[in-house]
Amino acid sequence: MPVQVNLTMVFQTLFLGLSVFYDVSEWMDKNESTLASRVKYWRDVVFKGMVVPFTMFVTSMFWCVYAIDRELVFPQVYDEVVPWWFNHCVHTNITIVIIIETILQARRKPTDKKLELIFYWAIAFAYAIVYYTIYFVTKRWLYQVFGTMTWWQVCLYQLFIWGISYVFYIMQFPINRLIHGKEESDVKETEITPKDNGVPFSKTWSMKFGNTKADENSRL
Repeated sequence: MPVQVNLTMVFQTLFLGLSVFYDVSEWMDKNESTLASRVKYWRDVVFKGMVVPFTMFVTSMFWCVYAIDRELVFPQVYDEVVPWWFNHCVHTNITIVIIIETILQARRKPTDKKLELIFYWAIAFAYAIVYYTIYFVTKRWLYQVFGTMTWWQVCLYQLFIWGISYVFYIMQFPINRLIHGKEESDVKETEITPKDNGVPFSKTWSMKFGNTKADENSRL
């Protein structure tokens, strides 16, 4: 999956560049500036909508197909020129960014879901157009796994590719909440005593009926 790997590397490089810029802003106590806030916004949008779904797709799909028939994605002849560690750097090591970033940063929900999905679907469709165009022009599949399928199987496989990538996008948020917990705004305020319209019951009772004990003392 050379093309998608290269695209994923571009997304990760863009994300890391934005992250470094924002981290430097924090060290200089300028993270509240307008520029730093915009950088943080785009950093999170790029990570959620581009880095996570496509990085996880590349890793999972490559190793699943590799386990079934490596000749379809990484022929054995490549071993003579490509060392095993380089293969892992390209197809395994890229997930380290996801794991470390998920552990260190709380991203419990989308920053801008509409924009993240626009980026996701634009890239997903554009990438599909690339390898279908290559096939119709050269009559050769970019990935040999497509060559083992009939056209209706290719269509189903394409839907699966889009679907599993979207699942990776959705899954990142509950997983992040498991690590970092819910946001304070998402946690409902709980009190031991019952409430009346959001006001503690004891306070509501006091407002409606007064302090009974105090009233009795005043009458005495």
